[in-house]
Amino acid sequence: MTDAPTTQDPEETLLTSRDLDGKRPVLEPGKQVPYGHVLYAAALLGRSPAEVVARLTALGYPDIQDAGCPLPETVTPDDAALTRREGNDSFLQRWIDVAAPVSLRQVLETAEHSGRAPADVGRRLTALGYRLGGSGPLPETPDPRDVMLIRTNARGDGRWLDWNDEVSAGHVLEAAAALSCSPHAAAARLASFGLRLPYTPEPDDERLLRVGDAPGACRLGRYRPPSMGHVLTVARETGRSARDIVDRLEVLGLGTPGVPVPESPDQDDFVILSENLDGRGPWLRRNTVVGPRMEHILRASLATGRSPAEITARLTELGHRLHGNAKLPETADEADIRLLDTLDRSYLDDVHLEHVLRSASLTGRSPADVAARLTELGFELPDEVEYPDVRGALAAS
Repeated sequence: MTDAPTTQDPEETLLTSRDLDGKRPVLEPGKQVPYGHVLYAAALLGRSPAEVVARLTALGYPDIQDAGCPLPETVTPDDAALTRREGNDSFLQRWIDVAAPVSLRQVLETAEHSGRAPADVGRRLTALGYRLGGSGPLPETPDPRDVMLIRTNARGDGRWLDWNDEVSAGHVLEAAAALSCSPHAAAARLASFGLRLPYTPEPDDERLLRVGDAPGACRLGRYRPPSMGHVLTVARETGRSARDIVDRLEVLGLGTPGVPVPESPDQDDFVILSENLDGRGPWLRRNTVVGPRMEHILRASLATGRSPAEITARLTELGHRLHGNAKLPETADEADIRLLDTLDRSYLDDVHLEHVLRSASLTGRSPADVAARLTELGFELPDEVEYPDVRGALAAS
């Protein structure tokens, strides 16, 4: 039945409308009236919930959901609003079901939409007769990211974590990345919901996970394992051993640098591990496929005064193994660095005519000279080409 009861009373019209707006559709006689409908109607009409129940019964709605406890004497509009379900699927169920324990997701969604702290929402729902699915403390501060923080696999068919669920270290990292927040902050917030983490969040975790000190510095994540430079830098700044840093990062769900970390690194280690050779981040990322670029090794040689062979040996100890095709020169030469800077090929790639001509044009060297030097450095030039031994500038004149 969808027609409203025959009445001219505005209160009765409001009371019997399904959405409590005085419009159709109306409550269906013979179908149970949700508890939330009673509380919300009481707040709108300024009546007690008991008066609303009596009025609904007189209007032909005797089946009213029972909370299993005495009705509250009064309900404020703010508290009544908490009984409405929020979220993308709220159209399936308009009111929080008083017959079932309230899920953590529902508490957090309600907190988000009301702008109240989860702890406040939990207390008010309990006072109204609802039962929470968990008994632990909740955060006393609001955070709009809470709901998505408990969503697993936010990009796919995930589920919602619930009271006392166990949270993986990987989930903490993925949630933090998705919400652009610190993994430590995410872990601490998840723990404040009473969820079980495989570790106890520690204040020092924030420094371990942060890459650099500049504003907006990025953080390590599940798919961003720590570099050796990062590990050694954090160890130096915190006074902890590098091994301790790696162990803690593993507990937090991160990978490892891939090789044993030195307990007593020398200052040159920070230089050769830094991309800009200044002893600071960004740090050289480990590439097990093509290895470090030759020009980095040559620049590091010039910066430290060590030979290319010594730099390569130390980088290998630190997890950066040079590709097997590479051929190290005995000494570093600025001309080689300039040449390699013009080449966008790795030791896995063939170097063809167009690459040689481009490098020749950018360096002012002849194509024959470029091809010969690249071959001496270990690059493959498979094309059977007779490269001219004339510089571009001379050929153009």
